[in-house]
Amino acid sequence: MSAQTISKKSQFKYDIIRSERKTADIVIERDGSVTVRAPQWADDKDVAKIVESRHFWIYQALAEWRDLNATKVLREYKNGEGFLYLGRAYRLSLIARQKEPLKFKNGRFQLRRDLIESGEIKSAKQAFQNYYIEKGLERITERLRYFAPKVGVEYGKLDVRELGNRWASCTSKGNLAFHWKCMMAPQRIIDYIIVHELCHLHHRDHSQAFWNEIDKVMPDYRERKEWLRINGAGLDV
Repeated sequence: MSAQTISKKSQFKYDIIRSERKTADIVIERDGSVTVRAPQWADDKDVAKIVESRHFWIYQALAEWRDLNATKVLREYKNGEGFLYLGRAYRLSLIARQKEPLKFKNGRFQLRRDLIESGEIKSAKQAFQNYYIEKGLERITERLRYFAPKVGVEYGKLDVRELGNRWASCTSKGNLAFHWKCMMAPQRIIDYIIVHELCHLHHRDHSQAFWNEIDKVMPDYRERKEWLRINGAGLDV
């Protein structure tokens, strides 16, 4: 269940998402919105008190978000433009005749030219999204099978799709979903996102116990987490 309200003291909007968790987290989403993930028992007044007690941190985090997103890359669908896959940039070639909307060949992304000739790039974006979903299902399945025994959990279904401002999510039944944009990051960052979600099957919140679980499997997770925080805005098409 979610709701939106406005901080009386700081005058910024924030979303409240309640779930079966023990503590509250405040998160600056990738679009700059503020989300409070709260326990079911916390009413609006309880959440407001938490927000007001951390309003200075929120302002700092929002200012940092604006700085990080000031240099967000806007890619153009033209010959030679670079598109990311597994942390590397590959040049784009527009192809006149090609059966597939998009394919990767000879170290380049090959995009069917007619997808952008109308002047709109929606179809071209969808072609990249479909490519990342296809490759993501293959690679993330492989890495889940590798990391799940190390974390000591079993997971349910896997999906790779559009997740808005989240990199990944897991349900109470153990089903996992990952954003297709994950496939633009280096493999070590994808692995961090995977381990992060698997550890949520032990702990649904971001308590110290949760981070301790990640540390057991991935002692350098802080470096990977920081890379994603700094570079995440550039993972887009």
